[in-house]
Amino acid sequence: MGLLNKIFGSSEPQEEKVLPWIPLNSIQQLKHITEKSKIKTQVIFKHSTRCGISRMAMNQFVENYDLSEKDLDLYFLDLLSYRDVSNEVGYKFQVMHQSPQIIVIKNGITVAHASHGAINNIVLK
Repeated sequence: MGLLNKIFGSSEPQEEKVLPWIPLNSIQQLKHITEKSKIKTQVIFKHSTRCGISRMAMNQFVENYDLSEKDLDLYFLDLLSYRDVSNEVGYKFQVMHQSPQIIVIKNGITVAHASHGAINNIVLK
């Protein structure tokens, strides 16, 4: 029955996985992220709410995410609503803008970043 459920879907409702997202909606938060990255890994997920590819990458990221709040801080940036913040993220952390995109910050600098399908190749542990 497992194969049929994978093909046709299960009639049982599935609980939606919720990540410990921290909304990133102001440029002032970037200084805080930089400071906190000296103690704990900071991750920014940039998402375009109008893009199907971005939605697919985010869904895969959520499905595979298996860390807790003690491991890292996970920021969510709606780049359409906060374009100025998105632009400043690229400038401050020296990454070219892409969407969707994940940026990993440690000790004040970007240690990894990826976009589109490569997001799920980043090892956060």
